[in-house]
Amino acid sequence: MIDFSSKPLFLAPLAGFSDLPLRTLAKRFGCDCTISEMISSNALVYENDKTISMLEKSPLETPYIIQIAGSQKDIIAKAVDILNKFDGIDGIDLNCGCPVPKVIKQNAGSALLNDPKLLCNLIEIIKTKSNKRYTSVKIRLGFNTKMAHEIARDLANAGADFICVHGRTRAGGYSAPVDYEAIAKIKASTTIPVIANGDINLNNYQKVLEITGCDGLMIGRASIGSPWIFKEIKDSQSLNLAQKKEIIKEHFELMLKTYSEHAVGIFRKHLHEYSKGLSGASEFRSSINQIHSPDDMRAEIERFFDPCKAIY
Repeated sequence: MIDFSSKPLFLAPLAGFSDLPLRTLAKRFGCDCTISEMISSNALVYENDKTISMLEKSPLETPYIIQIAGSQKDIIAKAVDILNKFDGIDGIDLNCGCPVPKVIKQNAGSALLNDPKLLCNLIEIIKTKSNKRYTSVKIRLGFNTKMAHEIARDLANAGADFICVHGRTRAGGYSAPVDYEAIAKIKASTTIPVIANGDINLNNYQKVLEITGCDGLMIGRASIGSPWIFKEIKDSQSLNLAQKKEIIKEHFELMLKTYSEHAVGIFRKHLHEYSKGLSGASEFRSSINQIHSPDDMRAEIERFFDPCKAIY
């Protein structure tokens, strides 16, 4: 289902961004595998309606992987049991990379890198109980020090079918330089596919593949405001503003379908990213922050992204 020999492109799970509309666009424009936003295993087990709604996928999303977070063995097991009831999910990914303090306090996310034995036990539980095709894990290079190469083989032995690696430690947050050489070290330490992640964009993706020797790439922040990046990478050709405008309009319609009256407010953060690099972007952002009507938002998108007035 995932052809690792073709160096597949993954959309990274991005809290507040990689929702159904964005994943739909990413898939339409060349993304090979989409992953849900990070879902709390506790919230899933206690069947929070909002959490269950996060499992919804587009018909385009095959393969589609659900990412869960947690550190309690019994809760993770129950979460897998719940996911087993849903068709159309092709894999379960364990988040071991989130650096957010409230996640760390629960000994979840990147905190699990401090307890490799528990981390491997959780992977074993998912692999044993899941009826999905893939069991995967997303990690960082380590918590405070770069040690993930030391556990890569153990993760494979525990049942991980592939590993996604964000090239920073938890201490590095999202601002430290990404260490692609360290990702290469992880790749050399295991026989299962390794996916590189961290500041990958249209300008450096080839170099990242060369340095890391990885089996694929996971693109996160570079897809925000550019969900077409997957197509641009595969076609080695940038889209023009007229093409981008149509995608932005489609994105807004998908948001309306998903969030109805709340879509206008939620979509502002996307428009802030879409407008970067265009003349008058600051004024545009101020304008859309005052808009509450879908029709008014459509009109402002039509006006601002006019191919005759500006280029990226």
